[in-house]
Amino acid sequence: MATQKFMGRNQLIDRLAAQVGDRDSAIKILQKRGHVKADGKTYTEEGKKRNMMTAEERAKDRASKKAGVPASKFTYNPKTNTARRKG
Repeated sequence: MATQKFMGRNQLIDRLAAQVGDRDSAIKILQKRGHVKADGKTYTEEGKKRNMMTAEERAKDRASKKAGVPASKFTYNPKTNTARRKG
């Protein structure tokens, strides 16, 4: 899978581009989410935080916010890019 090579920090745009098919679409999505400014190159403060996370950290963060429990309570599956509650 193409997204497996963009799992680390500072790869937010590259990973999303691999997932959606092209860089322009990825930038539009990130602009809509408020992670990239209108110029398409500069991260917002929230975008900088997300970009500094690994794919695992972002997945755990998403699951944590949704469930309302700490991210440490989740395990990560890199094949599905999802986090599941431990236990």
